[in-house]
Amino acid sequence: MPGRPDELHDVLVEFLTRLMNLSESDGLDALIESDLSFSQARTLFLLAKTPEPLPINAVADALGLSVAAAGRNVDQLLQLDLVERRESATDRRVKLVSLTPVGERLAAQHIEAKRDSVKAFTDALPPEQRDQLHRALTDILAGGVLRPRTDQENDQ
Repeated sequence: MPGRPDELHDVLVEFLTRLMNLSESDGLDALIESDLSFSQARTLFLLAKTPEPLPINAVADALGLSVAAAGRNVDQLLQLDLVERRESATDRRVKLVSLTPVGERLAAQHIEAKRDSVKAFTDALPPEQRDQLHRALTDILAGGVLRPRTDQENDQ
Protein backbone atom coordinates (compact mmCIF):
# COMPACT_ATOMS: atom_id res chain seq x y z
CA MET A 1 0.00 0.00 0.00
CA PRO A 2 1.42 3.44 -0.92
CA GLY A 3 2.17 5.77 1.93
CA ARG A 4 3.93 3.25 4.16
CA PRO A 5 6.78 5.00 6.00
CA ASP A 6 9.56 3.11 4.17
CA GLU A 7 8.02 3.76 0.72
CA LEU A 8 7.34 7.39 1.58
CA HIS A 9 10.93 7.72 2.78
CA ASP A 10 12.28 6.34 -0.51
CA VAL A 11 10.08 8.62 -2.63
CA LEU A 12 10.88 11.68 -0.51
CA VAL A 13 14.62 11.00 -0.67
CA GLU A 14 14.45 10.56 -4.44
CA PHE A 15 12.40 13.77 -4.83
CA LEU A 16 14.70 15.85 -2.63
CA THR A 17 17.83 14.41 -4.26
CA ARG A 18 16.58 15.33 -7.72
CA LEU A 19 15.46 18.78 -6.60
CA MET A 20 18.76 19.47 -4.81
CA ASN A 21 20.76 18.25 -7.81
CA LEU A 22 18.79 20.55 -10.10
CA SER A 23 19.20 23.59 -7.89
CA GLU A 24 22.80 22.83 -6.89
CA SER A 25 24.06 22.57 -10.45
CA ASP A 26 22.55 25.96 -11.27
CA GLY A 27 23.86 27.45 -8.05
CA LEU A 28 27.39 26.21 -8.63
CA ASP A 29 27.84 28.07 -11.93
CA ALA A 30 28.71 31.34 -10.19
CA LEU A 31 31.17 29.56 -7.91
CA ILE A 32 32.85 27.76 -10.80
CA GLU A 33 33.33 31.05 -12.61
CA SER A 34 35.07 32.49 -9.54
CA ASP A 35 37.37 29.41 -9.35
CA LEU A 36 36.78 28.76 -5.64
CA SER A 37 37.82 25.50 -4.01
CA PHE A 38 35.19 23.58 -2.09
CA SER A 39 36.77 24.65 1.20
CA GLN A 40 36.81 28.30 0.13
CA ALA A 41 33.15 28.06 -0.90
CA ARG A 42 32.27 26.58 2.51
CA THR A 43 34.05 29.49 4.17
CA LEU A 44 32.19 31.97 1.98
CA PHE A 45 28.79 30.45 2.84
CA LEU A 46 29.57 30.24 6.54
CA LEU A 47 30.36 33.95 6.55
CA ALA A 48 27.25 34.68 4.46
CA LYS A 49 24.96 33.12 7.06
CA THR A 50 26.73 34.71 10.02
CA PRO A 51 25.55 38.22 10.85
CA GLU A 52 28.72 39.25 12.72
CA PRO A 53 32.36 38.99 11.65
CA LEU A 54 33.97 35.76 12.86
CA PRO A 55 37.41 35.14 14.31
CA ILE A 56 39.44 32.77 12.15
CA ASN A 57 39.45 30.13 14.90
CA ALA A 58 35.62 30.17 14.87
CA VAL A 59 35.68 29.67 11.09
CA ALA A 60 38.04 26.73 11.62
CA ASP A 61 35.82 25.21 14.34
CA ALA A 62 32.61 25.62 12.32
CA LEU A 63 34.11 23.98 9.24
CA GLY A 64 36.15 21.31 10.99
CA LEU A 65 39.44 22.76 9.74
CA SER A 66 42.71 23.56 11.43
CA VAL A 67 43.25 27.24 12.18
CA ALA A 68 46.09 27.21 9.63
CA ALA A 69 43.83 25.77 6.89
CA ALA A 70 41.07 28.27 7.71
CA GLY A 71 43.66 31.06 7.62
CA ARG A 72 44.84 29.92 4.17
CA ASN A 73 41.24 29.93 2.92
CA VAL A 74 40.77 33.44 4.27
CA ASP A 75 44.04 34.59 2.65
CA GLN A 76 42.89 33.23 -0.72
CA LEU A 77 39.46 34.80 -0.36
CA LEU A 78 41.14 38.09 0.56
CA GLN A 79 43.09 37.99 -2.69
CA LEU A 80 39.81 37.55 -4.57
CA ASP A 81 38.27 40.51 -2.67
CA LEU A 82 35.53 38.24 -1.28
CA VAL A 83 36.36 38.74 2.41
CA GLU A 84 37.95 41.34 4.61
CA ARG A 85 40.01 40.74 7.72
CA ARG A 86 40.49 43.20 10.55
CA GLU A 87 41.66 43.25 14.12
CA SER A 88 39.15 42.87 16.89
CA ALA A 89 38.45 46.12 18.71
CA THR A 90 38.74 44.30 22.04
CA ASP A 91 41.76 42.07 21.30
CA ARG A 92 44.27 43.01 18.61
CA ARG A 93 45.53 39.41 18.47
CA VAL A 94 42.13 38.26 17.14
CA LYS A 95 41.49 38.68 13.42
CA LEU A 96 37.83 39.03 12.43
CA VAL A 97 36.63 37.96 9.00
CA SER A 98 33.54 39.09 7.11
CA LEU A 99 32.33 39.23 3.53
CA THR A 100 33.02 42.18 1.28
CA PRO A 101 30.21 43.43 -0.94
CA VAL A 102 31.70 41.28 -3.73
CA GLY A 103 31.56 38.21 -1.46
CA GLU A 104 28.01 39.02 -0.43
CA ARG A 105 26.97 39.27 -4.09
CA LEU A 106 28.60 35.95 -4.97
CA ALA A 107 26.88 34.16 -2.06
CA ALA A 108 23.56 35.82 -2.95
CA GLN A 109 23.94 34.79 -6.62
CA HIS A 110 24.40 31.19 -5.52
CA ILE A 111 21.28 31.25 -3.34
CA GLU A 112 19.27 33.11 -5.99
CA ALA A 113 20.23 30.53 -8.64
CA LYS A 114 18.93 27.79 -6.33
CA ARG A 115 15.69 29.70 -5.76
CA ASP A 116 15.28 30.22 -9.50
CA SER A 117 15.70 26.47 -10.08
CA VAL A 118 13.04 25.63 -7.49
CA LYS A 119 10.73 28.27 -8.98
CA ALA A 120 11.24 26.83 -12.47
CA PHE A 121 10.43 23.38 -11.10
CA THR A 122 7.21 24.52 -9.45
CA ASP A 123 6.23 26.60 -12.50
CA ALA A 124 6.62 23.49 -14.69
CA LEU A 125 4.24 21.42 -12.55
CA PRO A 126 0.70 20.97 -13.79
CA PRO A 127 -1.61 23.23 -11.74
CA GLU A 128 -3.24 20.32 -9.89
CA GLN A 129 0.13 18.92 -8.75
CA ARG A 130 1.34 22.39 -7.81
CA ASP A 131 -1.80 22.89 -5.67
CA GLN A 132 -1.39 19.46 -4.02
CA LEU A 133 2.27 20.14 -3.27
CA HIS A 134 1.43 23.58 -1.89
CA ARG A 135 -1.24 22.17 0.42
CA ALA A 136 0.99 19.33 1.64
CA LEU A 137 4.00 21.56 2.28
CA THR A 138 1.87 24.25 3.94
CA ASP A 139 0.45 21.64 6.33
CA ILE A 140 3.92 20.24 7.07
CA LEU A 141 5.41 23.68 7.73
CA ALA A 142 2.46 24.63 9.96
CA GLY A 143 3.07 21.52 12.09
CA GLY A 144 5.80 21.23 14.67
CA VAL A 145 7.77 18.36 13.13
CA LEU A 146 9.86 20.48 10.75
CA ARG A 147 10.65 23.47 12.89
CA PRO A 148 13.62 25.79 12.37
CA ARG A 149 16.73 24.76 14.28
CA THR A 150 17.78 26.94 17.18
CA ASP A 151 21.29 28.40 17.42
CA GLN A 152 22.10 25.87 20.15
CA GLU A 153 21.11 22.98 17.88
CA ASN A 154 23.18 24.42 15.04
CA ASP A 155 26.27 24.47 17.28
CA GLN A 156 26.07 20.75 18.07
